[in-house]
Amino acid sequence: MPVQYLALGDSYTIGERVEPDGRWPVQLTAALRADGVVIDAPRIIARTGWTTGELSTAIDAAAPLGDDHALVTLLIGVNNQYRGRDVGEYAHEFAVLLERAIGFAGRRADRVVVLAIPDWGVTPFAAQSGRDTAAIARELDAYNAAAAKICARRGVAFVDIAPVSRERGAEPAMLADDGLHPSAAMYAEWARLALPVVRRLLAQSHAP
Repeated sequence: MPVQYLALGDSYTIGERVEPDGRWPVQLTAALRADGVVIDAPRIIARTGWTTGELSTAIDAAAPLGDDHALVTLLIGVNNQYRGRDVGEYAHEFAVLLERAIGFAGRRADRVVVLAIPDWGVTPFAAQSGRDTAAIARELDAYNAAAAKICARRGVAFVDIAPVSRERGAEPAMLADDGLHPSAAMYAEWARLALPVVRRLLAQSHAP
């Protein structure tokens, strides 16, 4: 049976302004196939601008999604931060989404992988927006710390892509043409970081 993969998120998962094969879940799938993993194309439930609440509503609309996914990924929260939402509210809604993700993975927390929110404050868009980029960094650190804590409590893998987003996120090659969203090259970095984690989880979950 091929691995069924469900990817949940926002613009960072749907790949705003990149071709479909540049999306990080699609690049991750390609890398897994290159490793010999038999895996279906990812089913992606994501849209630019979605908050945690909007993703949850979209999941409701897409139901039934089934509970037999061998891999579920979740990357959500940047739009909560962008809209000035409280980190406590985010943590609560993230925890609810994480439980739903675990449910889609057959109640197997070891089949779920969460990616940190990247720091959009390093981008040209942020510099031109007049927003306080140091505040953006602090707020995203708080969001990611909350998500990481919830993941640790539930035994879910957490892949921290925030550092590479800060180190390389201002490079022209790492940006889409809007100066805000990542390019396929940046998504390749995320897939590279997620790959060993996903590879290990798939090996463990399929072990006899």
